[in-house]
Amino acid sequence: MAVGEIQKNALEKIIVSTGTYKGYDFVDVRVYYQDKDGEWKPTRKGVAVPPDKLEELIDLLKRAQTEIAPTAKAD
Repeated sequence: MAVGEIQKNALEKIIVSTGTYKGYDFVDVRVYYQDKDGEWKPTRKGVAVPPDKLEELIDLLKRAQTEIAPTAKAD
């Protein structure tokens, strides 16, 4: 089930979804592309994260955000 999406560029978007595979729950973060018929299709670029690793991934993303966030310029 799709949770949400963000536009990556003019040709791709990142879709976050949840699902179950062989009895295991996961959160999928995957790049999708638009085919010639206008339908969005998944690529191999992505990762399926088990629920017990989500908090760790979120923490890492927050750390990455602080490292690359632009600093305010003093006038």
